[in-house]
Amino acid sequence: MPKIKTHRGAAKRFKKTGSGKIRRFKAYKSHKTGKKSPKRVRNLRKGTLISEADLKRMSKVLPY
Repeated sequence: MPKIKTHRGAAKRFKKTGSGKIRRFKAYKSHKTGKKSPKRVRNLRKGTLISEADLKRMSKVLPY
């Protein structure tokens, strides 16, 4: 069987953790931050894990 190609767009946006979970970054922080509270913008900087519902699908686009 041939190797599975990694989806390059997803590879730039998501990273696999050591335990095999997938880390993502939050949306809505690139612009129009003047009307958002400093606390909200600060919390948007932090990464988070993708939901369990999306894990199977994301594992297919990020096989390695």
